[in-house]
Amino acid sequence: MNDLRIDPEGQPVLDLQETVDRKTESQPKPPPEVRRRYGGRLLTFFAFLLLAAGLALGAWRYYTLQQQVSDTAEQQRDLVPSVRVATVEPNSGIVPVTLPGTTAAYATASIYARATGYIAKRNVDIGDQVKAGELLADLAVPELDDQISQNEATLTQLKAALDQAQANLKLAQVTWNRDTKLVNQGWATQQQGTIDVQNLKAQEAGVEVAKANVASQENLLRVLRQDRSYASVVAPFDGVITQRNVDVGTLVQGNTTSGTFMFEIMQNDVIRVSVYVPQDSAFGVEPGIEATVRVPEIPDREFTGRVTRIADALQSGTRTLLTEVDLANPDGALKPGAYCTVELKVPRVSQSVIVPADALIYNRDGLQVAVVNDGKAELRKVRETRDLGTRVEVDSGVKAGEQVILDPPVYLADGSKVQPQPEPPPPAAPVASK
Repeated sequence: MNDLRIDPEGQPVLDLQETVDRKTESQPKPPPEVRRRYGGRLLTFFAFLLLAAGLALGAWRYYTLQQQVSDTAEQQRDLVPSVRVATVEPNSGIVPVTLPGTTAAYATASIYARATGYIAKRNVDIGDQVKAGELLADLAVPELDDQISQNEATLTQLKAALDQAQANLKLAQVTWNRDTKLVNQGWATQQQGTIDVQNLKAQEAGVEVAKANVASQENLLRVLRQDRSYASVVAPFDGVITQRNVDVGTLVQGNTTSGTFMFEIMQNDVIRVSVYVPQDSAFGVEPGIEATVRVPEIPDREFTGRVTRIADALQSGTRTLLTEVDLANPDGALKPGAYCTVELKVPRVSQSVIVPADALIYNRDGLQVAVVNDGKAELRKVRETRDLGTRVEVDSGVKAGEQVILDPPVYLADGSKVQPQPEPPPPAAPVASK
């Protein structure tokens, strides 16, 4: 039993729960069907309320998402991105081209025997430095010496025959001079005069024949003596002996087609370097341009020279131009036949500029760069002519002094506003410590 409470005015106060219970007890209870109908309506109401709340929540979230997209698009539209830029550099008028080359002697001679005989004396060997006209080897040619002696004797005989013919001519001339007066005065017959005239002519012809025989024999003897001079093998120019194929006692043949190969001599005070220049650089190559030759085995030395001669046509198989460089080699440091690298200072045929490789854009429109123009990005097509690694040489699309965007973002479009960042100053050169 609940306790009865009294208010300040002395009236009894009932508890709220007790009051509700009393009212509920005092009201009549609805039948079960009414209660079920009332519960179904209440459940439908709550379901509808829940569906409305879900639709409202979905609509609110969709509106919020759309608002965020709109705000993001507006922000991106109004955003001015800060980009790194680099200045396009002008290219120099000289293109350094480094190519492999081969050294060769300025002049090379293979010395063959011109006379047949035995090596009587050999004065040089491989590696010997010789001067022009220096005796390399002396041949013993006894058969040729005998031929020369025999033909000298024959020449003496022919000269004696010439003297005899000249004496007979003088006699015939004297006879004719004496008989011509007698024939004119009638003391000698006309027959005698005719005989004297014809005898004089015959003696004159005999003298001419004797002279021709002497001249022919002198020519033959000159040839034999020239062949005899070939027995002394001499150097044709200053150089070094690179091959020696004979020794004392070796039989050599002086045949013009199968003569014995005796020595090889090379002129090494001047070295000829051959290099093949590819087509992209060949059109700037001409005699007189500077060349620097380096040999891997001589790392601390460079050999400078100039292009002396070029072929006027490119080789069809390799599209290269044969170029030769002459180098002074007074100390013989360069050896013929060595591998080397040749750096040519080729004058540039067409003007070009240098842009960083980070500024290139590769897409379906081709090769492009983004140039900053009045605070906006301007996409331009460029043509690459040479890849230098971190830099690229182009000959169209940009000019020296313009600024290109480095690592341009994928969303960058033509005409987009950009804020170029100032280029960082170049690093200071290290100061050498004292």
